[in-house]
Amino acid sequence: MERFHFLKLRAMSPSVRLQEMIRVIRGARTQGEERGVIQRECAAIRAQFRQVDNGTRSHNLAKLLYVHMLGYPAHFGQMECVRLIASPRYNEKRVGYLGAMMLLDEKQDASLLITNSIKNDLSHNSQYVQSLALCTLACMGSAEMCRDLAPEIDRLLRASNSYIKKKATLCAVHIVRKVPELGELFTPAARSLLSEKNHGVLHGAVVLITELCERNPDTLEQFRKVVPDLVQIMKSLVMSGYSPEHNVAGISDPFLQVRILRLLRILGRNNDTASDAMNDLLAQVATNTDSSKTAGSAVLYETVLTVMDIKSESGLRVLAVNILGRFLLNNDRNIRYISMTSLQKIVQTDHNAVQRHRGTIVDCLKDQDASVKRRALELSLALVSAVNIRSLMKELLLFLSSCPPELRAHTTSGIFNAAERYSPSQRWHIDTILHVLTTAGGDVRDETVPNLIQLITTASELHCYTVHKLYRALITDISVQSLVQVACWCIGEYGDLLLRGECEETEPVQVTEDDVLDALETVLQSHMSSPATRGFALTATMKLSTRITHNVDRIRSIVSIYGSCIDVELQQRAVEYNALFKKYDHMRAAVLERMPVIDKSSPGHANDESAGGAIKELEQTKLTQEVVLPKEPGNQVCDLLDLLGGSGEPVSSSALSNILPGTARSTSGGDLLDLLGGLDVSPAPPSVKVYEKNGVTLQLQTDSQTDTGMTITLTATNSTDGDITSLTLQAAVPKCVQLQMKAPSGDVIPARGIGLVTQTVLLNNPNKVSLKMRVRVCYTSQGSVCQDTVQIDSFPSPAW
Repeated sequence: MERFHFLKLRAMSPSVRLQEMIRVIRGARTQGEERGVIQRECAAIRAQFRQVDNGTRSHNLAKLLYVHMLGYPAHFGQMECVRLIASPRYNEKRVGYLGAMMLLDEKQDASLLITNSIKNDLSHNSQYVQSLALCTLACMGSAEMCRDLAPEIDRLLRASNSYIKKKATLCAVHIVRKVPELGELFTPAARSLLSEKNHGVLHGAVVLITELCERNPDTLEQFRKVVPDLVQIMKSLVMSGYSPEHNVAGISDPFLQVRILRLLRILGRNNDTASDAMNDLLAQVATNTDSSKTAGSAVLYETVLTVMDIKSESGLRVLAVNILGRFLLNNDRNIRYISMTSLQKIVQTDHNAVQRHRGTIVDCLKDQDASVKRRALELSLALVSAVNIRSLMKELLLFLSSCPPELRAHTTSGIFNAAERYSPSQRWHIDTILHVLTTAGGDVRDETVPNLIQLITTASELHCYTVHKLYRALITDISVQSLVQVACWCIGEYGDLLLRGECEETEPVQVTEDDVLDALETVLQSHMSSPATRGFALTATMKLSTRITHNVDRIRSIVSIYGSCIDVELQQRAVEYNALFKKYDHMRAAVLERMPVIDKSSPGHANDESAGGAIKELEQTKLTQEVVLPKEPGNQVCDLLDLLGGSGEPVSSSALSNILPGTARSTSGGDLLDLLGGLDVSPAPPSVKVYEKNGVTLQLQTDSQTDTGMTITLTATNSTDGDITSLTLQAAVPKCVQLQMKAPSGDVIPARGIGLVTQTVLLNNPNKVSLKMRVRVCYTSQGSVCQDTVQIDSFPSPAW
């Protein structure tokens, strides 16, 4: 049987019919067998193309088009398409035009050879030949062909045949897209087409007018005069009875209705007169259209977009929001998704109207579809206000406990922003953040720890409550690093309140000194603790030496152990603390005094700064209580008074009391007691603002500069109420300049300026040409992708 099948393939005639060739190709058992059949057939087709017309040219080209559809090369049939288009026979002309649309495009020279044939066929006495030429021009017409044949298309737009006018209208749309300046040629004819009764012609006319208005402001003003005509057409569609020819799921020609609504949206934008003319119509469409079917939902969705985009009445906008609210109850997930996307865009302008559907939106957080769940989360965060913060936050915290891992970081960030903005009390604020840290502490951002510490320091009446609550959390679970860091910091600062055991805000628990030290030592020895967490625990242990009375020797022993730690940061910290025990024990109480209140609005303080930034901010704080430290002999290597750059002025004991871990500090010579190492007193490099739009600001500063090179830093900040995501920066320079972009610090800019994203760019200019750079900024804001390009012609000088 296999041998018979193979012989049948070999014996297949070169002039086999198309159906037979398709059957044989489909019957091929392997890909190699299929290639063999196609190669033999293509060779036979090539040979017949070289022969004189034998009546099979159209059949051969049809077979070649099928081969092209299978993905095999068929470019050798392009000239045959040109010959068949010029044929007087309709069956050959039809296959030739089909081949031209499939095998030719505007980039190939062969396409120019059919321009004259198309022009002749546009004047043919047969409407079917004319339609072939119109379809081909609309499909693959180049700019040159459009310019040559535009007058012919304008003539056919005024023809009496509706079939031809429909084809000519769509062809005119292609010409306007290819050559926008030809739009003025079609404006008069397009306006007259609105009086047509044929829905196909009307549909094409509306599409053509839409293209003309989008490309020319002057044309837009002209067509605003036809708004009453469009309104009348739309009313006739909405109020007309059943029409079998145009009815789709009970809606009369929903395709034409959607196109008219889109055109009305363009005409009514930023225009009071046009908006007033269509307000009644939009209300009529919104109330009379059935949303139970997809066709009706499509018309209603376009109606909502039109209402929100024009200068509509407030009652109409509420009606549009209610329609989107009904969409949220639809079983189709796609409809729910587009409903929430639209609500997110209008929640800032119509907050109260969207607020009425809060319950339905929150229910969408339980949807199984990840896209719907993400949109519901973003919309729920946008609906948070001072009135509903408590009830809505309960739902968000419940969602956080079960949300997918990819949404946790976004959820925690949104909860933190909402709590900071609308918290009813400081205790509620602290409880909410601690609940988030307990639930999803591994997914919070780095700035969460300093933010929470700043909040705790300002709530002086809650210090006892907070340290008790954090101690319970610490002895329960030490796997959440951010929670452990805050707990260690609080125990170090307010350990005396914890040991006192008296707290009005919570149930008192008797805690001994050994219990607290055991908890901190567990953190220090745990394999789950990061180096930064161990730094917090070691500092907390050291601070407890001034807050307890019976276990100072144990603390000294714990600190001395880490003097030989493999981690350099932890080792340096332990050596400095040991020196404080031995040489400066009389100053230990003053140096380890409780932290002052951190003023978040102070210069130099940023939520995403490291602990070194927090220390710099503290150093600038003016305190009334000062301690004059005695000066050591002049030959002493480690001079404690030199920590702040002066040896004779009073030094604030509070400014020295807190040593936050995670600070990048330098060790040089004998500065083992450089407790505030990392202070940067050099002037900040000057920066220039190169971009500011949609709340996103991009600053450029020159870090260093040589004769042939430059290092610059791009810094992006966000002043909006929502996070900016998917931030990417792309740069282009002249060819003779070499560019290298380092990895950015992140792709999410936190809301309201509480964080920033930086990216370093290295420029090498060996030819010393004039430096210019073009930067493309791309980001996602409130679900919309924004992309802009900025030109930088001058760069600031670096700091000296």
